[in-house]
Amino acid sequence: MLKAVLVIGDGMADRPLKELNWKTPLETAHKPSLNHVAKTGISGIIDPISPGIPPGSDTATLALLGYNPLKTYSGRGPLEALGSNIEISRGDVALRCNFATVDENLVILNRRAGRIENEDGSKLAASLRKVKLKESDVDFLFKNTVQHRAVLVLHGSKLSPSVSDSDPGKAGMKILEAKPLDKSEEAERTAIILNELTCKFHEVLKKHPVNIERTKHGKLPANAILCRGAGVVPNVTSLKEIYDVDAVCVAATSLVRGACKAAGMKLVDVKGATGTPQTDFIAKARTAVQMLKQNDFVLLHVKAPDVASHDGNIRQKIEVIEKIDKMVGYILENVNLEETVLAVTSDHTTSSFTGNHEGDPVPVVISGFGVRIDGVESFGERECARGGLHRIRGMDLMPILMSLLGRTKKFGF
Repeated sequence: MLKAVLVIGDGMADRPLKELNWKTPLETAHKPSLNHVAKTGISGIIDPISPGIPPGSDTATLALLGYNPLKTYSGRGPLEALGSNIEISRGDVALRCNFATVDENLVILNRRAGRIENEDGSKLAASLRKVKLKESDVDFLFKNTVQHRAVLVLHGSKLSPSVSDSDPGKAGMKILEAKPLDKSEEAERTAIILNELTCKFHEVLKKHPVNIERTKHGKLPANAILCRGAGVVPNVTSLKEIYDVDAVCVAATSLVRGACKAAGMKLVDVKGATGTPQTDFIAKARTAVQMLKQNDFVLLHVKAPDVASHDGNIRQKIEVIEKIDKMVGYILENVNLEETVLAVTSDHTTSSFTGNHEGDPVPVVISGFGVRIDGVESFGERECARGGLHRIRGMDLMPILMSLLGRTKKFGF
């Protein structure tokens, strides 16, 4: 029985950059293994959602798993919670949060608090969990995940995900007041609770010993919490039910892990996997190969290119792409491509110039048994556009992979 590995380089696609003589980091990087996959496979480009629409990593991951995010997406917060091993029940409202740096007027100086270290984030989160709400019938859980990222889950009666973000999305603006997005009592109540937590969290954080020490050492204090992406548990049919496959997710980022968990995939922890450019790439590849022995489908996700892009660090992005290439090389050396389908893509384009997700298509290549090799010889945004897959939607990729594995059903007679 054929098996499949899908490698996703988060934000790996980019736009041409003047600093690289109008090439992209992917086109510039030394990537013999990725080029080998292209030479032995079929290539194309993917619009994760639709042309010109910049996707989040949450909606893009759902799409690459074969789901229509326009129908299944129920907010970022619940996926972050699921991926952080937080129990979330029907009726709970979950939000993605950032530790951030603000001034005395609550104007945001840095939305990621200088990418605060996990250890500092854990200490701060422990203190925030001691905050008491005015509403006695509502509980909350606050948990940090990787670096500046965190999750807030509200549990209680009369809550609603129909509330606006407190995160304005860029520095130089004040923290926003959460507002109800409809006229329901539940939405109004939830907005009031979020605003209360924003104020109380700030009071705790601005005088916390961790932030006092950070300031002494010239680091940005994590003195505020920004919230966004309120939502509830998504309702999707598992990959097992759709394709009868045992599927595994190898990822460190809670958002991606949550999307995979919602799809019924098993989550695997890897020692040394951090969700940062310092992650252990080969340990992740080794785990993916090992998991493939007992499962039908493995998704291997790497966050590092996206981190470098958001920071505008072009050289680092090239370096992590080259490490992904070595990771792919390890997979090529340790799986039998006569029994395995290997696909490589990105979930979205992240511009190293703007620092944002963009609506540009991303390259994809599929190699392995049964694939129609198309003549493309290198893996990149422009080269893959010449390939035999042509231009497809994100949600088309999983049916294509499952068809190669013989897991799809005939439509009609």
